[in-house]
Amino acid sequence: MRAVIDTNVLVSGVTYPMSNSGAIISFWNSGSIKVVLSNHILSEFKRVLPRLSKNTLSAEEIEQLADTFLFIADVVEPTEIKSLVRDYDDDPVLALLVESKAEWLITGDKDLLVLADSYPIINPAEFCAKYQI
Repeated sequence: MRAVIDTNVLVSGVTYPMSNSGAIISFWNSGSIKVVLSNHILSEFKRVLPRLSKNTLSAEEIEQLADTFLFIADVVEPTEIKSLVRDYDDDPVLALLVESKAEWLITGDKDLLVLADSYPIINPAEFCAKYQI
């Protein structure tokens, strides 16, 4: 199974390893899921994580972690990005889902979750329940 993991799930999973997002990261690390990322998601990850008060990683550690993600994920760069969501910053994430042909987009972003009737989008809690992780 292939899934796009949105920035908010990556950040939450790293910051709160015992959360649903953390369980998804562990599921990925176990090889049970193939994750699809893009440079857009990785750039957001490196920009957002240092701002969190719960973050304990240094800037160098965050950079190394993002580099590790490059090696263990499929990195796809969408070629066509259409404005389909309420927040235009989410357009590249939806485009990644479509272009990568992933089975899921796992996100906590409400602007993306409202599209779940049209696209395979799921929140971390639902994903964990569905796959019993």
